[in-house]
Amino acid sequence: MSRRRRTAGAVVTALRLTVAALALVGPLAAVTVQTSEHGLFPKQGAGLVLFVSLQRQSMS
Repeated sequence: MSRRRRTAGAVVTALRLTVAALALVGPLAAVTVQTSEHGLFPKQGAGLVLFVSLQRQSMS
């Protein structure tokens, strides 16, 4: 196989991987950009207490 053909194949593969990554990550990035300043699920009250307690359990 010639060097030019291998390089072209590598470029095509890289472009395919880039398009696939953008297709998977793009919608998540769009949701993140549209979220409010507090994020998707702001932690307040009992939600914050539950979050902190679960984090402490996972660390021990």
